[in-house]
Amino acid sequence: MPSPNWSQVVLAEDWTEGGFGLYLHWPYCKSKCPYCDFNSHVSAEIDESRWNRAYLSEIHRLGDQTGDRVLNSVFFGGGTPSMMSPNLVSSILETVRNTWRTSNSFEVTLEANPTSVEAGKFQGFRDAGVNRVSMGIQALNDSDLQALGRLHSVAEARQAFDLARNTFDRVSFDLIYARQNQTLVDWRDELQDALKMAADHLSLYQLTVEGGTAFGALHARGKLRGLPDEDSGADMYLATQEICEKAGLPAYEVSNHAAPGNESLHNLIYWRGGDYAGIGPGAHGRLTLGGQRFGTETPLLPTKWLENVETTRNGESQRTEISPGDQAIEYLMMGLRLRDGISLNRLNRLDQTAIDHNKINGLREIGMVDISGDQLFATQTGRPVLNAIIRELMADPQ
Repeated sequence: MPSPNWSQVVLAEDWTEGGFGLYLHWPYCKSKCPYCDFNSHVSAEIDESRWNRAYLSEIHRLGDQTGDRVLNSVFFGGGTPSMMSPNLVSSILETVRNTWRTSNSFEVTLEANPTSVEAGKFQGFRDAGVNRVSMGIQALNDSDLQALGRLHSVAEARQAFDLARNTFDRVSFDLIYARQNQTLVDWRDELQDALKMAADHLSLYQLTVEGGTAFGALHARGKLRGLPDEDSGADMYLATQEICEKAGLPAYEVSNHAAPGNESLHNLIYWRGGDYAGIGPGAHGRLTLGGQRFGTETPLLPTKWLENVETTRNGESQRTEISPGDQAIEYLMMGLRLRDGISLNRLNRLDQTAIDHNKINGLREIGMVDISGDQLFATQTGRPVLNAIIRELMADPQ
């Protein structure tokens, strides 16, 4: 049997630079938020035993393929995973631990909505093995929560957060800014209020209007009024960086802020170009097997995904080879979102032609990017226009 060439060895080991994680998608919500373009569905009846069998079947399948790896993280996303029963989460995590070795810093995150009924499950989730909760609070203003289609009040959110803070090792929550009729002063006050809640991690996203959502349909008809203009949105972004940095939660990624040591280990796997197995309807994955990196996809419809797992023992709808060049571009696009940026040596090992170094020099001259040792990163000036920087670096040389 011929030995692998050097490039195959490099590709086979590249994922270890980012680690290995498992993403499990729970597709159900109690209602569909008008801004949400995630794969979420509302259903009157959910057969948890059927879902349990399907999840465990996929864990076994992917465990057989990935072999003796160390698993760094599990992320229950959705949808609203806090709708799951603690028994279902416990069954999944028990199987995960029996399938892979887990790291000493093993992180298990579950997304939760702060309704009182779901918050009451927190103890059960902790006993099942969840050690980090990410709460979808989205706003600290009741009228805005209603406009965003959220089912909880600010009082419920605060109560659920306090319970989570007393139950789990680590707690994060999300807020959306640049909402309808929101001013810069409004957002600064709300963010200061959020920081007083003593979260160790905040995900702070500017409201984007996506096609295929209720907000998207309203916007297309000119009926989504009061959205801040582009300059106001930029001012809110800059204020976010300033306020969080001063509070000791700097942005380690474009939209994510954390006290040092409290970064999301799972999301770092994505941004650092690691491998992750995706299980559940609409879940994507990146797996390096036999020196070849693959992208995996699954059907969006929950019933279709379940049927595929039950009939073929395979929840994937597609597995596509990713070339070294495309892998390099993915690493560039994801890694530059991080404050620390990307390793140029690693990028060159994947594909020496991925970027034009003359363009790096040009962007350095105007203060958009910089290099420290081996690391290329966007500067504080460049981060608000990161997409334009990436497009410039990816463009064909003139």
